[in-house]
Amino acid sequence: MTVYKIPENLKAIIFDIDSTLYTNSSYAFEQVDCQVRQYAKESGISAEEARKKVADYRKDFALKNEGKKVSLGNTLLAFGIPIKKSVEWRKTLLEPANFLEKDIKLYEELKILQKDLKLICVTNNPVLPARKTLDALGVSEFFPEIVGLDTCYKSKPALEPFIKACQILKLDAENCLAIGDRYDMDISLPLEMGMGGILVKGVEEIYNLHSIIYANA
Repeated sequence: MTVYKIPENLKAIIFDIDSTLYTNSSYAFEQVDCQVRQYAKESGISAEEARKKVADYRKDFALKNEGKKVSLGNTLLAFGIPIKKSVEWRKTLLEPANFLEKDIKLYEELKILQKDLKLICVTNNPVLPARKTLDALGVSEFFPEIVGLDTCYKSKPALEPFIKACQILKLDAENCLAIGDRYDMDISLPLEMGMGGILVKGVEEIYNLHSIIYANA
């Protein structure tokens, strides 16, 4: 865990979902690969060719942008796949319940956090598979609102999803803390907006989050 900043007057946490609220390498891979396979199918190329094309684009993007990462949605957009089409693919192809199960430790931690803080998710997946993911983890009740790829049709890193989250929360950015597993996608921009930021390696670092937050209060 890397704590970049915790707001003095913290009122809400903006969570990423994938590889943040769960740790499952098989599902993390399948989320990307099922879309790459679909792209291959619709483009008339092999899955291996499509995987290489995606990997090469991401590598080239990083080289040209000081090592920054690019989302799959924006990668597919560069290949001529509109975000709306990417959204429909994800709604159809992603089945988190096939990979995930209820997480009691996560449930108990979120139960503690929601006593004093508002909780919301901002994800690069559409709202439907995001909600299915929270349902599979058994923590959906803590997140009445989700800002997904089909909320703003913008993929992180982009201002719009985080601005929308603040609007839903009815809070200023400086009252919010962004938590995610990818600095470029989940943390960098929120810090620029004045939010706090914590980078995690997986859900194991969420389990005792309240002690970190309140120790820095």
